[in-house]
Formats: sequence, C-alpha cells, structure tokens
Amino acid sequence: METQAIIFEKPEALAVRAVELKAPAEDDLIIDVAWSGVSTGTERLLWTGRMPQFPGMGYPLVPGYEAVGRISRSARDCSLREGDFVFVPGASCFGEVRGLFGGSARRLVVPARRAVAIDDSLQERGVLLALAATAYHAVAGYTLPDLIVGHGVLGRLLARITIALGGDAPVVWETNSDRVAGAMGYSVTNSEDDTNRSYRAIYDVSGSHDLLDSLISRLSPGGEVVLAGFYDVSLSFKFVPAFLREARMRVAAEWKDPDLRAVKGLIESGDLSLDGLITHRKTPDVAADAYHTAFTDPTCLKMILDWSTPQ
Repeated sequence: METQAIIFEKPEALAVRAVELKAPAEDDLIIDVAWSGVSTGTERLLWTGRMPQFPGMGYPLVPGYEAVGRISRSARDCSLREGDFVFVPGASCFGEVRGLFGGSARRLVVPARRAVAIDDSLQERGVLLALAATAYHAVAGYTLPDLIVGHGVLGRLLARITIALGGDAPVVWETNSDRVAGAMGYSVTNSEDDTNRSYRAIYDVSGSHDLLDSLISRLSPGGEVVLAGFYDVSLSFKFVPAFLREARMRVAAEWKDPDLRAVKGLIESGDLSLDGLITHRKTPDVAADAYHTAFTDPTCLKMILDWSTPQ
C-alpha cells in the first residue's frame, strides 16, 4: 500500500508525496484520516532543525501526532470496528521514511491499542485530544495553576481543565494582543498590569527560555514553577531569589494513556469544551502554506489539514 503524506525532507524542506505503507499485522488497524493538526511547538522545531536530540529523530520524516479518522480495516480481537471514528496520536508505518510523529498522512497503519474511539460529533476538534491530554498530564495530582503564562491552545486548555477539575479560575498572561480574546471563565492580562507576587503554582506554556527569573519573583513561599512548554535551549535562573522563596520547579512531560482517557471523559461529560480553538483549515495540496501560517501567524491558534477530500 501507499499513502499521501506530509514529508519533512530536511529542515525547511516540505513535500507532499506518496510513501510506502507497511503491511498491516493481525493486530493493526488501517485508518483513513479525515483531519490532522499542525503543532506549533514540536513540529516547528522539527521544521527549523532546532529539535533537540530525540528518540527516532532524523530526516526524512512524517510529522504530526494529532489525527482523527475512520477505521477501514479492524484488527483481530479488537473492540474497535470498521467505521468507528478514532483519535490516533501518530504512527510509524512508512517504510524508509521515519514516523516522527507520523500522523500527517491520508492513511495510517497503527496497532489497535494506539487508537481511541471518540464521538462522531467532535469531528475535526478530535485532533485536540493530544494537547488536552498534555494539559491534563501537567496538572493531574498536583497543585492547580493560579497563573498560566501563554494563551495559545495549550494555555487555553490548561485554564479550561483547571476549572473543569474544580479549581479557581486562573490568571493567564499573554503579550500578543491577537491572542488576548477567547477566555472562557478566566481573565487574560499581561505581566506589567499584574501586581500579584504570591502565586502558588505558575505554569509556563510559552516555550520562552528567559522567563524563569520573572516567574520566580511572582511566587509565594514554597511556590512552584511548572515548565509545561518545550524548550530548545538551556534554562537558567538566579539562585538567591529562588532560595529566599524555597521555590520548586517541575517539568511536565509527555501525556500518558490515562491522561487521554481522563480528558475524553471530561469532554463526554460536558465539563471540557474544545470549541473555539481551531482557527485555520487547509488541504494537503497547500501544506507548505499551511505550515507557514501555523508557524508565523499569531492569529492561528490551531491549523487543521483536511484529508477528507479524495485524492
């Protein structure tokens, strides 16, 4: 089998071309992808060549870890059936081309355990499950944020999940005026207009490497800074202010399967909304333009590639 896929041939070189698909094993599903999302964090680093060394790193590669579609072939002893609408967090099924993370293709072959059935009504919003699970993983079992730095998709999902879990509405900082709007039950401001210096838990999803000293200065004694973005350079901070506050720091890593199941439950119960987060849509034949928009246009919260139109 072959499929049309997005290929990063090398940094800043994108192609849309046919690639070989591995033959499905008995425990594999074949997924016809309807929509996939473009990540402005990890995929931007892959695009620019600034991604730190990562397992499976190398070019050429198929990017993407946010795909939804329908099962066209089910697997042995699997509860999922042909026609089910599923979320797939990427794939590694492209022969000589690396799958990092392998979700941006018209068709995928994945182990059945990698697919999660979701309600048809989610449609393209289903691609947001990965980011929602990332946000949930950052907060689950920890002090909920009272300050979130960054009002992109991940920051918005963190704020919504905080409220869905029964927390007080957090404050969100955003410096870009194009991203201030769209809050749901919380306030958005900037650091200059915020005089609070007693935050218990500050979650940074900005990806900025030079904010630590500023964030530490806003902590209450024993407060925590959570690094929930992705950083491509070394981070540093002044010791004395952190010492005086007995500041704590934590890195929030990749989501796990229980996080995905948890956010799916919040969505199905109506406690978590994915509305208003997808702002741009394009077809794969103009993928180069889609990625450029996703990486450079501050009004673009989430770019969707629509694979639903036949080749």
